[in-house]
Amino acid sequence: MSHATDPLPYDALLLLSFGGPEGPDDVIPFLENVTRGRGIPRERLEEVGRHYYLFDGVSPINEQNRRLLGALRADFARNGLDLPVYWGNRNWAPYVTDTLREMIRDGRRRVLTLATSAYSSYSGCRQYREDLAGALAVVEGEGLPLPRVDKLRVYYNHPGFLETMTDGVLAALRELPEHLRDSAHLAFSTHSIPVSAADTSGPEPGHGPGGAYVAQHLDAARTIADAVHRATGAERPWELVYQSRSGAPHIPWLEPDICDHLETLHAQGAPAVVMIPLGFVSDHMEVLYDLDTEARDKAAELGLPVVRSATVGSDPRFVAALRDLVLERAAAERGESPQRCALGALGPSHDRCPAGCCPGRAPKPAAAGADSPYA
Repeated sequence: MSHATDPLPYDALLLLSFGGPEGPDDVIPFLENVTRGRGIPRERLEEVGRHYYLFDGVSPINEQNRRLLGALRADFARNGLDLPVYWGNRNWAPYVTDTLREMIRDGRRRVLTLATSAYSSYSGCRQYREDLAGALAVVEGEGLPLPRVDKLRVYYNHPGFLETMTDGVLAALRELPEHLRDSAHLAFSTHSIPVSAADTSGPEPGHGPGGAYVAQHLDAARTIADAVHRATGAERPWELVYQSRSGAPHIPWLEPDICDHLETLHAQGAPAVVMIPLGFVSDHMEVLYDLDTEARDKAAELGLPVVRSATVGSDPRFVAALRDLVLERAAAERGESPQRCALGALGPSHDRCPAGCCPGRAPKPAAAGADSPYA
């Protein structure tokens, strides 16, 4: 394994995230950015916007990214990793195009990108890479010298992610009355995506082309459930469920929905449920609304005790895992063969996304992959 004192082939890390509104006036412009080109009617944007207005029009994602940014910088400094960290968003300020301009002005020429999405899918990986390619095209058109941009592999099965999530489940179980803890069901929740997108996600080593999104979540959920079993001595039923569906009703999306799952568990006599936001790195709007508001309201209506475990956020173990991934990729770029940290059955993913990985409805150029025009 490489060490922080080894020479780095990169001169900057870009924290690339989704972005979110930071006040009521930002909400509709933000949603217009997210849905641009998809023909979503204004009424639908206003309907989704009401979720944000429940929280004064502020998504917590930007503040959580500021905390992660600060935690990464502090961790790198403590561990002798001389790598400046920048932050850019796909859909709201600071926009990734502006951040790239800043990095180029600062003389950065080899950039490693960390996306705040841990899994393989179009919306969770390739769309980040497409937006990155779009930003690079803009600065190229301005005559600026382009940096080479690479992306860290997906990290859903890194021990620093999974062990932090496991401790969150154990803490949530302790919030339940003692007589319910050993029999509580575990509901691992992630963002629903179209079945067609799930079928073409990946490829994942050992699983052939496609199917990576569900396979990765199942692998992570099983690993956490097994760890909770070992820690408590109780084996609990668990299931992977979905939330935040946003597509047309006639298009099949991954199911079951978390609220439907709570109804099913209640009908089956489940005594309590731990909702685990497995697909999310931080407590952003889809956690605050879809789990903490909508799903909790459904559970209260049913009289079903529920608790929700924490996301990894800027937990020091997760931040250390991200540093580990930086060093792992740096060693690979130097031609070394570092030991790759992973838990579960699937093993580490590719450093570089293969050509055509996680295709969208209308394929666009994507940076930081084997088919990148900006390699």
